[in-house]
Amino acid sequence: MTEDQKKKLEQKLWNIANELRGKMNADEFRDYCLGFIFYKYLSERLVNACNDILKDEDGSPTYQTLDENDDATKDIIEALKDEVLGGLGYFLKPSELFSNLAKRGAHTEETDNKEQDIKVDDFILGDLQEVLNNIERSTMGTESEDDFDHLFEELDLTSSKLGRDPDARNALIAKIMLHLDSIDFAISDSESDVLGDAYEYLIGQFAAGAGKKAGEFYTPQAVSTVLAKLVTHRKSRLKSVYDPTCGSGSLLLRVAKEVGKDNIGHFYGQEMNRTTFNLARMNMILHGVHYRNFDLKQEDTLENPQHIDERFDAIVANPPFSAQWSAKKIFESDDRFAQYGKLAPSSKADFAFVQHMLYQLDDNGTLAVVLPHGVLFRGAAEGHIRRYLIEERNWLDAVIGLPANIFFGTSIPTCILVFKKCRENPDNVLFIDASQGFDKAKNQNLLKPEHIEDIIAAYDNRLEIDKYAHVAPLSEIADNDYNLNIPRYVDTFEEEAPIDLAAVTQELKQLDKDMAELDKTIQGFCDELGIEAPL
Repeated sequence: MTEDQKKKLEQKLWNIANELRGKMNADEFRDYCLGFIFYKYLSERLVNACNDILKDEDGSPTYQTLDENDDATKDIIEALKDEVLGGLGYFLKPSELFSNLAKRGAHTEETDNKEQDIKVDDFILGDLQEVLNNIERSTMGTESEDDFDHLFEELDLTSSKLGRDPDARNALIAKIMLHLDSIDFAISDSESDVLGDAYEYLIGQFAAGAGKKAGEFYTPQAVSTVLAKLVTHRKSRLKSVYDPTCGSGSLLLRVAKEVGKDNIGHFYGQEMNRTTFNLARMNMILHGVHYRNFDLKQEDTLENPQHIDERFDAIVANPPFSAQWSAKKIFESDDRFAQYGKLAPSSKADFAFVQHMLYQLDDNGTLAVVLPHGVLFRGAAEGHIRRYLIEERNWLDAVIGLPANIFFGTSIPTCILVFKKCRENPDNVLFIDASQGFDKAKNQNLLKPEHIEDIIAAYDNRLEIDKYAHVAPLSEIADNDYNLNIPRYVDTFEEEAPIDLAAVTQELKQLDKDMAELDKTIQGFCDELGIEAPL
């Protein structure tokens, strides 16, 4: 698919999403739209798998045309279920396929103005709800049960926001399904990830309209790319990648784009918000990550970590900035925090997330995390933790300052901290001031590919770059009392052009002379008119 075709597809999906947009807020219509896309994906993936098997049958029937009421066909469907369930992790009968339900729910008629008008042909809401429930039921007792459990719970088809009565809701859903059914997502093309890319595009569009809530589920793609490039630096394969605040899973999938999802052994993530957790599971499956290769959990990472015995090659995270946490006294003996001697303050969990991730970072792993600038210089417990990480453990590898206003829902400047337990450059810490490298958009600053490349090149080469990068010896950081505020290390001061006072004096004298001449001219005009001059 060409870039132009991709953009047209994305626009078409966004137009379909807007069928719902006027009826509910961004995070609500996001859940419906993405849920229907996911259902379509599951259907088409199942059809492809079953049709590959049916090619060996006489007459080569297609799965979507099999008659479920025929006794012989029932046996074929059951045999197909046994064969594909282990690989796909779910099953749908022919009547439950997205395309069959969409075609039954609506048809198109040509109107007087030659446009296609959708007419409701049958009531499908009840059947649709049953199909979504059956997808989950089909996984019960299998390895994929946890990955599909309550996956469609956000799709409340009885909501009055979809229409004032069942008929109105049915008409809207039928219309959306028929529009989606007309789109070819090229699922059979193993080299293409059209649907995954389109899904990511929609998540980003929804985030742009969700305001402050967007930070709960989406990291801007450019920032995700920087983090992914940092943790995969000089690596072509990872045993595991982890995100303790995984949101919609975009960071994990961005790492997969850098090295290829087949070059990552396992994906791990944890997310506290149930709706966002469901979004992340859908996102992983839509991007072709097999259910056996990801393990996402819904829990509070700091209070109830779910992967505590695992150690990870790569960790990426964009935790909620300065979130509150309990900081209970019991955590002082928790292995994640005990060695530091202090807990992060209950009003700012930033370093608690860092401590948690460092505990789970493998000895040869890399951690890249986005944090607010306050972590660089705040004192008290945070200052103590910061000093311990540098002076005692020497795990901090780089500090990267990002532009302000690049995240949805907040305009504050942020930074990326890079940590390694076995550092190639143990005698120094790299500081990069990338705060001025952005393009200005209407509501948000944007990191362009050239800005990302500048950051990664500076990290890769680890050189002094005037007004951009500085390699600070550990002694310099100690002299600054472990304050990591970037302007202490990267001097971005621009000298003003020197002023020629003699030239300015001459210019002022000339202005006085010109003013005197002008006054004479005005006096002459006023004399002719017989009025007093405004002197």
